[in-house]
Amino acid sequence: MIGAKRTSTRLATRVTQNTAEAPPRDRRAAGSLSALLAAHAISQTGNVVTAFAIPFYVLGLGGSGVEVGVAAFFATAPIVIGGALGGVVVDRVGHRRAAIVADLVSGVTVLAVPVLSLTVGLPFWALLMLVFAGGLFDTPGQTARRIMLPGLTARAGVRLEQSVGLLDGSERFAKLIGASIAGLLVALVGPIAALFVNAATFAVSALLTWAFVGAAPGASAASAPAGAVASAGDAPGDAAPGDATGGVVPDRSDAPRTSYWADLAEGFRFVVRDPLMRLIVALVLVTNLLDAARGSTLMPLYANDRLGGAAALGLLVAVMGGCALIGNVAFGFVAHRVPRRVTFAACFALAGGPSSAAFALGAPLPVLVAATALSGLAAGAINPILGTVELERVPEHMRGRVFGLINAGAWAGVPFGALLGGIAADTIGLSLAFGIIAVAYTLITLSPLTGGSWRQMERHPAPRAAGTGAADTDAGDGEHPPH
Repeated sequence: MIGAKRTSTRLATRVTQNTAEAPPRDRRAAGSLSALLAAHAISQTGNVVTAFAIPFYVLGLGGSGVEVGVAAFFATAPIVIGGALGGVVVDRVGHRRAAIVADLVSGVTVLAVPVLSLTVGLPFWALLMLVFAGGLFDTPGQTARRIMLPGLTARAGVRLEQSVGLLDGSERFAKLIGASIAGLLVALVGPIAALFVNAATFAVSALLTWAFVGAAPGASAASAPAGAVASAGDAPGDAAPGDATGGVVPDRSDAPRTSYWADLAEGFRFVVRDPLMRLIVALVLVTNLLDAARGSTLMPLYANDRLGGAAALGLLVAVMGGCALIGNVAFGFVAHRVPRRVTFAACFALAGGPSSAAFALGAPLPVLVAATALSGLAAGAINPILGTVELERVPEHMRGRVFGLINAGAWAGVPFGALLGGIAADTIGLSLAFGIIAVAYTLITLSPLTGGSWRQMERHPAPRAAGTGAADTDAGDGEHPPH
């Protein structure tokens, strides 16, 4: 999920050295970092609730597997569009402001679903329009929060892999909590009530970001674009009241402004020119397609048909999230010591193959829980590795547009995966569909072991800066390839 140019190679070596020697801890930055992680987790909890409520809302209206897949398509397609087109906007308007607006818009669109359903009625086509509108702002909001992470990470004295792992862990925790809440709400009072809770989570996330999270510190002079001069006026309004980072720090530079499309084209060139990034985007595109078919369509249908409904699905998703969180925390302590490529391939294969095979074989719920737990533990290592590599290769001033394009590429197959999952369920059946996913997932995720450009994932020794004996400090986040 990453792009690269020659200029970012030097950045990569500086960042790599920073992972081994974390800077002194700043308590104020640590508090702001905690608030950012909390806001991210709460916002992601809302997304999990939506992912539960919408399929069961459609099924409650008598919808078929194909209609569930269509609803999932409309919920995920805007993620690709918003990722591709919204990244430049995030770079331009300020990361903190973009995160707040994205949460507020998502909350309003989610709230409209139960309100319209309980008053004038909500036809299927209108539901599709609302979930599309809500998803359109989701990826830019996530990207904005991720870009705010780098400066806070450096000042809080956290290693790079641990920082990315904390953000991924907040998402895993959101799945754990969100799945439990959504499963219970849908089972006890129905999907409408669950969507009211969902709207509240977006409001709380926006409030946390506004009140406690300041703009992330900008790039160092060494990593800024040529000619850029940082000033406090670059991002007006982007500092929170009582900014925990110690003042207003710009999200953008004073470099001459180019057009929107020129910025987008520059980000696109950055992504496609790096062979490792092309491989990663292709790999995650396919696995996300398979994950979407499994998680957005096949698992809700399987739970509804064979496991007794939403409560069982909530248990499985909560186990996945909880074990992934445990794996994520554990991996944070050893991430800077293990080989990236082999660890990445092995954990990725375990994250999808065994659990899909268990569903294909019609295993009882306790076995499904055990297989899901194994997948979750392995999945905890995937995103910290990807996120660290991404940070090492993307200069700070381009992260919004590059991360947005990377997200769009990685998510491009998700809408079609959700739709294909519904079609597969109605044609070849649930068991065969899960079996195909298990085999394909395992083979594809082991491809990094073949070598070639995949070897560029590994760390490289960082040269010391001439005359100083120390490397420049830079740190940041990486994108979660959504599962």
